[in-house]
Amino acid sequence: MIQTDVIIIGAGPVGLFAVFEAGLLKLKCHLIDSLPQPGGQCSEIYPKKPIYDIPGFPSVLAGELVNNLLEQAAPFKPGFTLGEAAQDIEQQADGSFIVTTVKGTKHHAPVVMIAGGLGVFEPRKPPIETLHLFEEKGVDYMIKDPEVYRDKRCVIAGGGDSALDWSIFLAERNIASKVTLVHRSSSFRGHLDSVQKVIDLADAGRIELITEAEVTGLNGGSRLEQVVIRHSANGEIVTEADHFIPLFGLKPSLGPIANWGLEIEKGAIKVDTLDYSTNIPGIYAIGDVNTYEGKLKLILCGFHEGTIALQSAFARIHPEKKNVLKYTTVNGIQGF
Repeated sequence: MIQTDVIIIGAGPVGLFAVFEAGLLKLKCHLIDSLPQPGGQCSEIYPKKPIYDIPGFPSVLAGELVNNLLEQAAPFKPGFTLGEAAQDIEQQADGSFIVTTVKGTKHHAPVVMIAGGLGVFEPRKPPIETLHLFEEKGVDYMIKDPEVYRDKRCVIAGGGDSALDWSIFLAERNIASKVTLVHRSSSFRGHLDSVQKVIDLADAGRIELITEAEVTGLNGGSRLEQVVIRHSANGEIVTEADHFIPLFGLKPSLGPIANWGLEIEKGAIKVDTLDYSTNIPGIYAIGDVNTYEGKLKLILCGFHEGTIALQSAFARIHPEKKNVLKYTTVNGIQGF
């Protein structure tokens, strides 16, 4: 059982900033996220996308913003349960909560802060008839540990930053014995630098680049053995492969949180704008996961919501204490 003051569900920018605000109040946080690394969409989907509406930063890449937020939260030593979606919540007799993940990891705290962004991310799967037969037997929808692909033949499909970056990573570091990148178009959606690097690696023979094509079939026995590619001009191509990694992005949903008894409106959690509390005392919702009249789905709005919610959470956790607002410009930052 992981004990903490505040369980934060969602390790995206809003959840990470909530750690900082909680730390100023001497509240310990533990974050749960279904993704294998902190940062939410900013890390998983568009780490190289520039963001222009963060105060003090005329422009900052999404990945850089996540790194900065992690550094800002570091003095307060947050805990992380990553790669595990929050599954169940159970309120205890004293009003506290036990949150259990899909893998059975249990967390106990008097306050739960839902900062799940657009919700749990599920992979967008290509329409391949035999796809499900090879899941966890050569088909992976995200790369958690690159060493899994050491000396393996990998076929990656997709045209965004994730597909480009992982193709480059596996090829440049000589991890995979062969890297094939398949994309249905001749143009890519990813960062121009990454596109050029993939082209350069293809010219050097380190990546097999197949455009104007898509993966249409998978063959094998107990594990994946072949990937079938349909090329617009050359017809069917069959290539030997140990892994097929379709990186077509992730689709969000509230997931199990939708069954927690919270008031839901149009796929988001309704909150009281006084403190961004939900209809269940002790559970708050901040960032894109919540809704209220006048709601704006902006990261900077989520930062504000988390700050206000944690002031309320402090009063709930320490009803006997009076919280006096302290300015970091005067007091600096002191971790635990």
